[in-house]
Amino acid sequence: MRRLASVDTEQRAEPRPETGAEQREQSRLWHITLSVAGAEAPLKEVRRALEQLAYDHPFLLNSRYANDHAEIRYWEEARDLHDAAAVALRLWGEHRASAKLPPWEIVGLEVVGRETYQQRMAEGYGPPSATSIGVHPF
Repeated sequence: MRRLASVDTEQRAEPRPETGAEQREQSRLWHITLSVAGAEAPLKEVRRALEQLAYDHPFLLNSRYANDHAEIRYWEEARDLHDAAAVALRLWGEHRASAKLPPWEIVGLEVVGRETYQQRMAEGYGPPSATSIGVHPF
């Protein structure tokens, strides 16, 4: 049976007090794909909002968008999958006003560890290689 490191429950032992250096050592990188959708909005406004989100959230890798949905991919540093997912689920709502994002809801979330992401890329899975960093239409 293959065990996924990103969801290994044995790693979630009792928390212990840690110094800042120890905490930084234990944090890991997680690849986030956040999908949002809702009522149609003008493409120009969606693009501008996603560009502002990328400016506000510097780890944003790329966004793809249409007038009624978008997909955002980025890296998040967090202690575990639960923390990374919690931050990702707050991203859209916390930046809705400042970036003037459409009032869409989150309809999908994928959080994978760095090793899993790298394995997928090595096997030819993942975002198309033609998709560069930035904000692009679907």
